[in-house]
Amino acid sequence: MDDLSKSSMKFFSDQQLCFADILLPHEVQARIQVAVLNFLKILNSPDPAISDLPLINRKSSNSRVSEGILTDVSWIFLSHSFCSRSLMKANATKAFIRVWKVMEMCFEFLTQEKRVTQRELFYKLLCDSPHYFSSQLQVNRTIQELCAKDVVALLRCSRYSLGIMASSKGLVAGRILLQEPNQEVVDCSACGSSGYAISGDLNLLESLIMKTDARYIVVVEKHAIFQRLAEDRVFNQIPSILLTAKGYPDIATRFLLHRMSRAFPDLPILALVDWNPAGLAILSTYKFGSIGMGLEAYRYACNVKWLGLRGDDLQLIPQQSLAPLKPRDLQIARSLISSTTLQDNYRQELAVMMQSGQRAEIEALYFNGYDYLGKYLAKKIVQANYI
Repeated sequence: MDDLSKSSMKFFSDQQLCFADILLPHEVQARIQVAVLNFLKILNSPDPAISDLPLINRKSSNSRVSEGILTDVSWIFLSHSFCSRSLMKANATKAFIRVWKVMEMCFEFLTQEKRVTQRELFYKLLCDSPHYFSSQLQVNRTIQELCAKDVVALLRCSRYSLGIMASSKGLVAGRILLQEPNQEVVDCSACGSSGYAISGDLNLLESLIMKTDARYIVVVEKHAIFQRLAEDRVFNQIPSILLTAKGYPDIATRFLLHRMSRAFPDLPILALVDWNPAGLAILSTYKFGSIGMGLEAYRYACNVKWLGLRGDDLQLIPQQSLAPLKPRDLQIARSLISSTTLQDNYRQELAVMMQSGQRAEIEALYFNGYDYLGKYLAKKIVQANYI
């Protein structure tokens, strides 16, 4: 058992960066077993004491930005700063127990060689332990403690390694051919405005065979804008691949975009988002990753450029289409300003937003005609007007 413990506890980290490993099911099960045995060892000691669970601190103060030496991709990572869950603190007791309950459930799924979504996991835990899991948010937070904050001396592995699938909402359209193992080739240019639905199975996404003659990848914030661009077949006017996550990006969409960036490293990745703090936050998530997924961000980060909307595009839309910033916008803006990840020219754009107190949506470009969006993209791309 000592050998098992040593082999299972060799985590991939250095003195500054913390990473989450991608493990095989039996390796995750071994780490869970070691965690349980260590816990029982404490309970059976002559002077039993239930120690705290040391977790990687997932606050922004513990985040850094790693700048690649041989690549222009940067990403968020977490350093070795700890917080804890304790069974002895009244306000943390349930959270302490939830960690073990989720590990128990993951062990069961891995034994059965099954994968579940977080929603499926929630209902299973709700039926099994209703006293500890009364909302989906509690399940999500507990999974983050295992995957993002991490139980340092226990697991430190990706959530997919735990058997938890990403619930994908992403779509792809345009000049790319995709082929799943032993399946027919899918021509995404022939998928219409609905696009090709991105699977939540990261193993499947990793095994996709991809071919393209595109020259750009365009990441679109909004589903409706994606549909318009796909319906107008903008990807034939501008040889491109269109991708959307219908808002804030899920893990599977980010994973596929990262795969595309590796498979087609010469293709610029350009983002079309609303001119508001939420749009910038969405772009930043694609570009750097998120603090919540700080241990895995390097697997999803891409060198995304900001195509639009930006401050210099406001001359293209009528004044009456601008709307005042909402309280939620201001909250997001404050979070972005305090972030160490935001580059100077993005901060300048955010400052203009804050000073004007206004926001603009992509749809405002329709003032110039429903076919104007494609012309807008083409002009900005040809002029390399992105940052």
